[in-house]
Amino acid sequence: MGYDPENPMKDRITDIGPPHYEQFFPPVIKENYGKWLYHEIVQPGVLVHVSETGAECYTVRIGCARLISVDMVRDYCEIADKHCDGYLRFTTRNNVEFMVDSKDKVQPLLDDLAKNGQMPVGGTGAGVTNIVHTQGWVHCHTPATDASGVVKAVMDELFDYFTSMTLPAQVRVALACCLNMCGAVHCSDIAILGVHRKPPLIDHDVISSVCEIPLAIASCPLGAVKPAKGTTTTGEEVKSVTVTVERCMFCGNCYTMCPAMPLADPEGDGIAILVGGKISNARSAPKFSKLVIPFLPNTPPRWPETVAAVKNILEVYAKDANKYERVGEWAERIGWEKFFEKCNIPFTEKSIDDYRLAYDTWRTTTQFKYTSHIK
Repeated sequence: MGYDPENPMKDRITDIGPPHYEQFFPPVIKENYGKWLYHEIVQPGVLVHVSETGAECYTVRIGCARLISVDMVRDYCEIADKHCDGYLRFTTRNNVEFMVDSKDKVQPLLDDLAKNGQMPVGGTGAGVTNIVHTQGWVHCHTPATDASGVVKAVMDELFDYFTSMTLPAQVRVALACCLNMCGAVHCSDIAILGVHRKPPLIDHDVISSVCEIPLAIASCPLGAVKPAKGTTTTGEEVKSVTVTVERCMFCGNCYTMCPAMPLADPEGDGIAILVGGKISNARSAPKFSKLVIPFLPNTPPRWPETVAAVKNILEVYAKDANKYERVGEWAERIGWEKFFEKCNIPFTEKSIDDYRLAYDTWRTTTQFKYTSHIK
């Protein structure tokens, strides 16, 4: 039995799964699918796509929080109903895009977005794109920091870079609230990562009743969790586990499988800053982010240390990089030693990769050499 994209429900025994994406296209996109010749950025946050048929599609991008209220969704829908025949789309970086099919519809749309006061237009071209982030303290069970709170504090400082295109190239900022990285911190220009620094605690009183011990052991990627006997607070000996601290990388996988092994800690947890990742393959190969600041404290509600660190790296890059040069490309051109020097970041041994398969990062092979400014 073959799948028919023209009739996706044919012969299906359930309605589970997404409906065909084509039914959500605005008419101008549906009519010109596969026919687009080029696109341009008209102004920050406004793009135009031109089809071989001569049709145009103007897209207005606005920044949106990842976690939004029903009232905010209704506001978006009102704008879409008024200007875009009810069509809108969410992007992978938490933007909302409104699409219209002629230039004379753009300014009225921009005027209504400005009147709302909560729909900033931007995030295109050589600026800071909207920060993609994870769940944080709101929903996740293993976060080392908050997500939406840190992003709000950082974006308040970087907001002018979102609504303009004054940087050498686009800068993608991402946050993941722990190193399991359900955010894009491994491949973003500037990344904010929540880090645990202490191994999990083991609650021997409940572990045998709330956990499958073999699952807890198997969950550890480094083999740090081993079976062991434990003693409860009443002196009873029970089947439990022990953690080899030297092998633990504080990832929280064990807590995911076993709620009797919590590792969240208000003093030990904090934030690391990574730099230089990208997915683009335009001028140089895609790059992984590299650790440059191993630890900053959790200081809600505004996280001033983290905000200052991110803003400092961004502004040093903005002044020193060449046009079209991404953050990682700039750091590699001047040399990573010079990057630390220019950004006034102390370089420590914690910034040198030492995990398996990291042979070609941070130049830790025998091919390592300092750049020429080091005497």
